[in-house]
Amino acid sequence: MQFKHPEFLYALFALLIPIIVHLFQLRKFQKENFTNVAFLKKVTLQTRKSAVIKKWLTLFTRLLLLAATIIAFAQPYTSKNNSLNTGKETVIYLDNSFSLQTKGAQGELLKRSIQDIISEVPEEETISIITNDKTFKNTTIKAIKNDLLQLEYSPNQLNYDAVLLKSKTLFSKKSNSLKNLVFISDFQETESAFQPKKDSLINIHAVDLKPVNVDNISIDSVFISNTSATTLELSVKLKNTGNPVENIPVSLYNEGKLIAKTAVSMDGEAITSFILAINETIDGEISIEDTQLQFDNNLYFNINKPEKMNVLAINNSDDTFLKRIFSENEFNYKAYKNKDLNYSEIEKQNLIILNELDEIPNALITTLTSFTNNGGYLLIIPSEDISLSSYNNLLIASNLALHAKNTSEKKITTINYSHPLYANVFDKRVANFQYPKINSFYTFRSENTSKILQFEDAKPFLANNKNLFVFTAALNSKNSNFKSSPLIVPTLYNIAKRSLQIPKLYYTIGKENSYDVPVSLQQDDILSLVKEDIRMIPKQQYFNNKVSITTNDMPNEAGIYTIKSKTESIQNISYNFDRTESNLVYQDISKLENISLSNSISQLFDTLKSDSKINELWKWFVIFALVFLLIEMLILKFFK
Repeated sequence: MQFKHPEFLYALFALLIPIIVHLFQLRKFQKENFTNVAFLKKVTLQTRKSAVIKKWLTLFTRLLLLAATIIAFAQPYTSKNNSLNTGKETVIYLDNSFSLQTKGAQGELLKRSIQDIISEVPEEETISIITNDKTFKNTTIKAIKNDLLQLEYSPNQLNYDAVLLKSKTLFSKKSNSLKNLVFISDFQETESAFQPKKDSLINIHAVDLKPVNVDNISIDSVFISNTSATTLELSVKLKNTGNPVENIPVSLYNEGKLIAKTAVSMDGEAITSFILAINETIDGEISIEDTQLQFDNNLYFNINKPEKMNVLAINNSDDTFLKRIFSENEFNYKAYKNKDLNYSEIEKQNLIILNELDEIPNALITTLTSFTNNGGYLLIIPSEDISLSSYNNLLIASNLALHAKNTSEKKITTINYSHPLYANVFDKRVANFQYPKINSFYTFRSENTSKILQFEDAKPFLANNKNLFVFTAALNSKNSNFKSSPLIVPTLYNIAKRSLQIPKLYYTIGKENSYDVPVSLQQDDILSLVKEDIRMIPKQQYFNNKVSITTNDMPNEAGIYTIKSKTESIQNISYNFDRTESNLVYQDISKLENISLSNSISQLFDTLKSDSKINELWKWFVIFALVFLLIEMLILKFFK
């Protein structure tokens, strides 16, 4: 029991006064002698005993009367915590990720949760609500009711650690306030599990939303699995997280028109394919019908007119191997001797290769420096007898340098599999293959560089710094057998591919996506992404003959977007939602120690109301005082 005004309790010391008066009566009695006092003595003894009992009963009832009155003025109450003298703060995390599209016992999990919050939280109570993409700070249900009812699903789900950090910033810094953090989620399994640490200042509550059905069929991915001279094979990978199903229709649309349809039987995963013309431009959509999650029933993709990359080789050595790698169907390959080079050609290129030049002229150094500064890619293959000063004049801008030649034989033994150059090249890491070797190489200052290929002593054979790639040895057959190695094709081919990152079939919303648009713009012109009434300007960087575009959280709607320069349409590009939430597997949070778990929002808020409820007891003590007053009156009137 607690008191609103505990200072009134000091008045209880006044109870000592009637006790003192009753115990230490100051009145004195005078004796009178009678002739026959035997009878009178007996009567006096009985009267005195009755008077003593009556006095003690009267004292007891008066003490209780005074005590009850004093306690009533102190206004006692009971509560599970000291909520009268502390403020109450509530922050709610409402998970609005795609997995909340599933149906619970009372309908869609997210929509039902919103209705429960509106009905359970008092309209005028100050609260804060965060979702995966919105924040409502220090507001009321009445103020944000319409916003909650119109809340959309978010393609980007915050991890639980981020939610905890973000939620804590919404609480005040008051140490005497009751802080409640409420997680409302289905707690789908993610890379980082929900495992909150104990917090002495914040009470963490969780509402575990569970669907009644976890079966779901989704379009996982689309890829080109095979090509021929006239056709390509477009493969569609489907996933089923529930029971086996028969004859799931899979439809292929181009510009909104149905062009092909098939059906598959599924138990786990399945792949189906469509055959398309090799040079046909496709603004495609793959579609299935599934009643569970809706966001993963469609996947958009684009097959645009293939763009050839411009590769220029400045040769002082045989370039036959370069011609074989940079074939005409994918590349515009040009080769010149240094003396025949037209420098105006350089700015039109995506990749320039210096193939074993003995010396790099100053005019070429200036032009190549400008070329790389404007986003062009440069690959340097030194000769066996280079002018170190001329090479280093070119490399110094990248804080690199070649040093004296080493004539000892070395094997190339280490591949940096994690380098983007070899992404999706190797199915597994090769531990024992026939190592290429070289007879002489240049030592290399490799600060701020990535070592792509290394010798057995960890010295670099191929190093990379941004858009500059440098071999440390000549590749001619006299000095090296690297041209005969299986490594040379993916290495040079992917360097060229990186020089112009042609858009993929599609990109995933919420991830960092980068691609190049081969276009020449006027000064101050910009590119936009347009889809119906949606128009946005992505992060972009303009170079001589291309624009590099980077997107992250935007766009946030799946579909096919047109890249436009003012009113001119350049090409189309597709964005799709991440398929991670298609897998309906959930974390078991029932054994977590630092949370209070509830099965429903109603149950949780009933608990919170009970915890903060104040039971006022002063009325009872007023009643007790009146009862004791009545008892005293009855004692005085009827006790003989």
